[in-house]
Amino acid sequence: MSKLTDVPKRILIGRALRSDRLGETLLPKRIALPVFASDPLSSVAYAPGEVLLVLSIAGVTAYHFSPWIAVAVVVLMFTVVASYRQNVHAYPSGGGDYEVANTNLGPKAGLTVASALLVDYVLTVAVSISSGIENLGSAIPFVVENKVACAIGVIVLLTLMNLRGVRESGTLFAIPTYIFVAGVFTMIVWGAFRGLVLDDTMRAPTADYVIKPEHQGLAGFALVFLLLRAFSSGCAALTGVEAISNGVPAFRKPKSKNAATTLAMMGLLAVTMFCGIIALAAATDVRMAENPARDLVHDGVPLGPGYVQNPVISQVAEAVFGKGSFLFIVLAAATALVLFLAANTAYNGFPLLGSILAQDRYLPRQLHTRGDRLAFSNGIVLLAGAAGLLVGIYGADSTRLIQLYIVGVFVSFTLSQTGMVRHWNRHLATETDQAKRRHMVRSRAINAFGAFFTGLVLVVVLLTKFTHGAWVALLGMVIFYATMTAIRKHYDRVAAEIAAPEGPTDDLVRPSRVRSVVLISKIHRPTLRALAYAKLMRSDSLEALSVNVDPAETKALREEWERRGIDVPLKILDSPYREITRPIIEYVKSLRKESPRDAVSVIIPEYVVGHWYEHLLHNQSALRLKGRLLFTPGIMVTSVPYQLQSSEAAKRRARRQQDWNAPGAVRRGPAQERPKESSEPKP
Repeated sequence: MSKLTDVPKRILIGRALRSDRLGETLLPKRIALPVFASDPLSSVAYAPGEVLLVLSIAGVTAYHFSPWIAVAVVVLMFTVVASYRQNVHAYPSGGGDYEVANTNLGPKAGLTVASALLVDYVLTVAVSISSGIENLGSAIPFVVENKVACAIGVIVLLTLMNLRGVRESGTLFAIPTYIFVAGVFTMIVWGAFRGLVLDDTMRAPTADYVIKPEHQGLAGFALVFLLLRAFSSGCAALTGVEAISNGVPAFRKPKSKNAATTLAMMGLLAVTMFCGIIALAAATDVRMAENPARDLVHDGVPLGPGYVQNPVISQVAEAVFGKGSFLFIVLAAATALVLFLAANTAYNGFPLLGSILAQDRYLPRQLHTRGDRLAFSNGIVLLAGAAGLLVGIYGADSTRLIQLYIVGVFVSFTLSQTGMVRHWNRHLATETDQAKRRHMVRSRAINAFGAFFTGLVLVVVLLTKFTHGAWVALLGMVIFYATMTAIRKHYDRVAAEIAAPEGPTDDLVRPSRVRSVVLISKIHRPTLRALAYAKLMRSDSLEALSVNVDPAETKALREEWERRGIDVPLKILDSPYREITRPIIEYVKSLRKESPRDAVSVIIPEYVVGHWYEHLLHNQSALRLKGRLLFTPGIMVTSVPYQLQSSEAAKRRARRQQDWNAPGAVRRGPAQERPKESSEPKP
């Protein structure tokens, strides 16, 4: 079985790496950018569309507010980027928002941030992949017809790629991310040149459609609420910014400086692309509606359920490059691919955060362990399972999933920046160097503004998105919080129970006597070996124990025992209901009850087999007994193995597997060490 599972594992994720090669997996900035920033960079593919979808509720006249919403998103992006640049310098250990909140605001705030981030990472995978499937489905009908299956297939593929290691997956993801960024910038520059210099008329494929507003003539509070909702949808462009502060340990040295530089590059690229697409959408008269079949009208007739609404970036690319052109096809393919790869931000953030939480005993310890390729494999698999479940529940519908989005990330933004303000206040109280104080005051001002602005956006997001699905994200945060609290309480309780006390304790007191009991069913080699081992232990008392299930077999056992003259007392337990486990447990407990200070050693002969199917045929009673005896205080269980011939065959297979080398795996010696043939003719 080991060989059967090891070969596919090596094919899929590669050879295991030694722990001392961890430094080789660290990322330069050119690879770190697509690894950690693919989410905010790719969100420009759907964030502008979300803004227009919300504004379409009031009709096409509300579209003239989109530039101002874009400006607000840009201000927020720069604020968050500037704030997180302070974070990565102050807390380079990789805890990110969780470490900042936990250190400065307390464990409850830290756990709240951790819960929000875990939910947001799961949603990042679900939303990005679902959106990518929809973009790809506009060109390939099969993908649309099998959205859920295709989305889960992409999740599996991304999981395997990330299991190969951060460095290797980052290299694979860098090319399509850079192609996407280059394609969007080419579209913006060429569109601006055509419109401003050549004075060409560029029209989106939906430019001639009319939007039937759900609410006409919105004014006052209703209009403000609509604009706030559109702004909160546009804030999807900020998701994933925090991943860089969580991933500082994955950068090459100087880690903090490289992470801060990557943050600035990401912010500049994201806001430029977001504003450019919003501007081109306005210039080419893009039309979007939440319910296009009903609310988009052409020549006075609704488009109907057969109409497929393409994303804003696709419509703008068609207007700028022309439908079916080479650049249009390249950008469409890169957009779909980069949306799939945007999930990689979560694949790097979730396992890292899970490892830190596991180290702090808030999550199972298995999440702190690195896998064969020095990635946090258990966290990667857990993220994939949660995202796949969410995709299945919501049918890979990005419009429904995106309503759950953003809440978690702004909870972490707000608490993290508040924590940074307290961090600077604490250091200012003791710092005397004036230059350092000026730097701290400036940093505190940046973080204070960030905390205020992101807190304001969080209120807006909660008010505008709660009934549209944000409550599900909040519920997920509560579930994570409660689960992690329960796990921490369990670990703390166990640690308190097993802690070694300073003074004398009952655990140090030697038992008065050791009473050994050898379990037997019949006399054979494993039984004789177990008896010999028990005699070697020199216990104060030794007896053999059997259960009378079949009177004929019990009689034969007793007769052979006497015939062989075995000098160990044989005790037979009656079992009228043909049970084996219960009589033994009750007898062992009675020994403990008679002499509580005695230790009882139960010795069980077991077969060692070499094939997986043989395990189903042997040792089942022993396993049940050991499972029950584990819960009985003062009972020691010892297995005495007896190797069958099949185990020897398994040992030989393991030895052959260990000695086997793949072709090319063994390095040959230098060429000059090989004997050279003489060029002279032989006599």
